[in-house]
Amino acid sequence: MAVRSTITGVGLGLRFDFLDDVLARLEADTPLGPARFFEVAPENYMRRGGFVPAALERIAARYPLLSHGLSMSLGGLDPFDDAYMRELAAFTRRFHVPFHSDHLCFSGIAGRMVHELLPLPLTRGAAAHVAARVREAEERLGLPMVVENITRYVVPGAPEMSEAAFVAEVLDRSCAKLLLDVNNVYVNAINDGTDPVAFLEAIPLDRVAAIHVAGHEKRAGTDLVIDTHGADVLGEVLSLLTWTIERTGPVPVVLERDHAIPPLDELLGELGRVEAAYQAGLAAREARARG
Repeated sequence: MAVRSTITGVGLGLRFDFLDDVLARLEADTPLGPARFFEVAPENYMRRGGFVPAALERIAARYPLLSHGLSMSLGGLDPFDDAYMRELAAFTRRFHVPFHSDHLCFSGIAGRMVHELLPLPLTRGAAAHVAARVREAEERLGLPMVVENITRYVVPGAPEMSEAAFVAEVLDRSCAKLLLDVNNVYVNAINDGTDPVAFLEAIPLDRVAAIHVAGHEKRAGTDLVIDTHGADVLGEVLSLLTWTIERTGPVPVVLERDHAIPPLDELLGELGRVEAAYQAGLAAREARARG
């Protein structure tokens, strides 16, 4: 399915930590800085009643929403859960999201979820398997699927291709688009000792539907970098964002923060830095077009 979205600019991943503050600002008609939209995880709102879904309705009346899933396990072997897919389809219709995204990974087996984004073998068979599941998810949701590249700290099995080639093959086989997490690209490159720009140059940037940025941290006593979503976004990641936007043009960019979440004003200040990097990319794109 073709992704049709008019959402651009920068937005926040909506978290319960600052939900009340967002609602208070909406009530007072106070601007939320550069935020143009919110991204939500449907799993946090489905199968709930009362205040939480009602709060999301209030936010959705003022800001467009993007839908980003946590538990579809696109690379898994278990059949999709029928009840989950029905409720997810109802959620996406209710909030008029332009697409639903989830991760290029698996998250469990034999009915057990591990609540981790586990890497897939970099093989043609795995790419074909994921692509078929992406197409099935689209049919069941009646909505375009977008897949996200993950951080990974091991590559299972003997790879048949590079990670960039694997991502490209999944996109080609499924006709889906990409949620490009530039922080994940950076973290994998640092841990692998490779060039993040080389990865970006090797994937089909014309298939990018949205972008994630987040912070990461180095594990104490090691050289290993962990994608924690618990720190400010590094300047190097923002530079990758600018580089990418210069080539993709305007797409929605989401700032994710899941741990050590600061007060909303501080978070909006960081979003301002993301907005500056985004605008720098658009300016560079325009300058390139002018020759």
